[in-house]
Amino acid sequence: MQRVNTSKLNSSRQQFERELKRLRQDVLRMGALVENSCRLSHQALFHRDLAAADVLKPLDKQIDHFYRQIEADSIMLLTLQGPVAQDCRVLGAFMQLVRDLERIGDYAKDLGEIAVKLFPYPPLACMPDVERMSHETQAMLGMSLIALVELNPEAGTQMKEKDTTVDDAYDRLYRHLASQSNYRGVLEPVLLVTLAIRHLERMADHATNIGQRVTYIVTGRRG
Repeated sequence: MQRVNTSKLNSSRQQFERELKRLRQDVLRMGALVENSCRLSHQALFHRDLAAADVLKPLDKQIDHFYRQIEADSIMLLTLQGPVAQDCRVLGAFMQLVRDLERIGDYAKDLGEIAVKLFPYPPLACMPDVERMSHETQAMLGMSLIALVELNPEAGTQMKEKDTTVDDAYDRLYRHLASQSNYRGVLEPVLLVTLAIRHLERMADHATNIGQRVTYIVTGRRG
């Protein structure tokens, strides 16, 4: 009978765990970039800061680079290291989670572009409500990343509860904007703000997905 080299197995396992830890740290670094992107898009949209909008495009390229690298590293670990079932679950969740982060970054970049197009127009009366919606969305992203750091098994449920607040804000604002049939003036700012609240609502959905993926990493079931 061939004897199993336990020291070699232990060494391989330790190497795999180091790689998994490094991968998780990369996910968190990517998350920090996405958080910054959201802050800049908020500054551009609500403080009419065009310099912040200019930073978003190169920042999005950094986020995309992290996304591609983390996805490639996850695939390499899946195919070369022979992970056990729980490891496969973690790596699969990481690959989906960074896709959510990448999409949030894309929406933040798009919000910066909307801010530039809105700049020539006076702010709509509903912008304070849109700003509150943006704050809620940023808070949800922060919560989802803290959940990943702490591996909080309740993250999925907590994020779904928060997402309801953003969904309700979106519904109210959409009804308000859609009722502007007698609006006097150029319709472009109304259409742009309608697009902005849709982006914010989708960003909150992706933050919720991240919370649910954290729950899946910890428990093996969706939150």
